Amino acid sequence: MSTTLDAAIAAIRGVLAGAMAHPHLAAFGPDARMEDDLRLDSVLRLQLLLELELQAGLAAPEAAISSTEIETVADLARLLVGEAAPAAPAPSEDDDYVGVHGELDYDIKIHCVVSCLCDALKQAGVDHRPFHLAVPDAAFAVTSAWRLAYHAAAVDHAPLFHWFTRLHGVQVEDWYDRAASKAENIARLDAVLALRSPTTSVMVMLDMFHLPERENKFNQDPFPHYLLLETTADPAFWLVRDVDYRWEGPIARDRLVHAISRPTVAGGYRFDRATARDPNPEDLAAFVRAVVPFGVNPLVEALKLIVEAHLAGRDGVRLEDLESALAELPILIIRKYGYEHGLAWFWRALKLPAREFDRWCDEIEALVAGLKGFHFAALKLARGATPEVVADIRTRLADLDAREHAIKRRLGEVFELWAAATLPGAEVIRFRRAS
Repeated sequence: MSTTLDAAIAAIRGVLAGAMAHPHLAAFGPDARMEDDLRLDSVLRLQLLLELELQAGLAAPEAAISSTEIETVADLARLLVGEAAPAAPAPSEDDDYVGVHGELDYDIKIHCVVSCLCDALKQAGVDHRPFHLAVPDAAFAVTSAWRLAYHAAAVDHAPLFHWFTRLHGVQVEDWYDRAASKAENIARLDAVLALRSPTTSVMVMLDMFHLPERENKFNQDPFPHYLLLETTADPAFWLVRDVDYRWEGPIARDRLVHAISRPTVAGGYRFDRATARDPNPEDLAAFVRAVVPFGVNPLVEALKLIVEAHLAGRDGVRLEDLESALAELPILIIRKYGYEHGLAWFWRALKLPAREFDRWCDEIEALVAGLKGFHFAALKLARGATPEVVADIRTRLADLDAREHAIKRRLGEVFELWAAATLPGAEVIRFRRAS
């Protein structure tokens, strides 16, 4: 290991132990895993990169900001000292390349409610990919303090349940009584679980922060989250099916009751996949028109408002508050991968060229990376509004807006082609060609 790499690793430890006062350093070393061993979520990683730049002069390359391949301390150190990662193999030019038209062995998990609903579809053998078009612009909130929130009283999942029922014929029943006490709702949950049929999913909201047994990769407190529950042969344990985080296993009932009973969470639903079906074309067309806001990018618009509010000191917020105002942004960024599943469904239906689909997947990946880059730039802005930093932030937001509009234009064009072929004579939306 080179001295330069050693110095970068030492700088990482120094920042974590010093400026960040990070409490989880017992396992620190070159091979320590950033998330599992050091418990550095995406926001803490951005803070680490910023402190490394400001205190140690180790400027973070874009790859370090947006990469999903940084697993260990050594991986990060190599990027900081300019050691290139092994080049990815060039894509095959084989004429027999099938890409999206072959087996799709990946499955994104980007929204806990949608993941629970789609789990039922997958178990019923129904293609769940079109439903993911509801995710990129799924509801979120900007609070009165100009904070971004993925969970708030104003966030309503009713439209998701409406479209799930209309598209797939599965009724979603709200078993949780918000007017009742926590104890009464736990009793209701016991009854719902006792009556659960083999094809019924029982979904409940709990605060993941109070389940240290489970992953909290976003390091949120509170961390409202939906997952699925079943009974086990041992009444002291419930089976947890956390499909959003791809985890299944027993957890003590009293631990789960504690997490469900937190004042930060309230909600629960059940639905029976026995009636699940593929959507009819008319309903699918109505769904796309309803859930995809083709003319606007709500998240980017919200980020513009939040940044300008903090720059102007609106409603008493300070510029340094911008860091906490965007703490939940990583949870919303990953929702943009929903475009990929939606595009894949239409691409397969129309048998469009596989390589073009791959290029649009690259655009979606670039959108996600760009949002992560914006988040890092916003942390810099929170430390001081120099003209250069402000200009950079505004340029990044404009670029993100243009990129997401381009993705939506192509999605709209593909949807229009599908609608014209599938719904002869039906009125379809007209989209400008992407330049």
